[in-house]
Amino acid sequence: MDEWKSICKLEDIPRLGSRVVRSTSGDIAVFRTSTNAVFALRDQCPHKGGPLSQGLVHGNQVTCPLHGWKLRLDSGEAVAPDEGCSRRFPVRIESGTVFLQI
Repeated sequence: MDEWKSICKLEDIPRLGSRVVRSTSGDIAVFRTSTNAVFALRDQCPHKGGPLSQGLVHGNQVTCPLHGWKLRLDSGEAVAPDEGCSRRFPVRIESGTVFLQI
């Protein structure tokens, strides 16, 4: 059964940045947009496995630092013409605390 885990305060994730959460299924990148929306994806680009947590966040997308692939933060899907997907994890914020469903 998946459970919600408290991972940090919202302000612990830099705006237009990310924080990495270690899990038994691999690293998870938790992103914060300029509007304080929070998303979580597997920290691995579907193209060549680049660390998405080190990518640039813009709008509701992240650009992989290795080869420039853009992924939608809300779905993990690559932006056309690229194809592929990074697993998405549910996230919620309560009283300024970020919870991740693992």
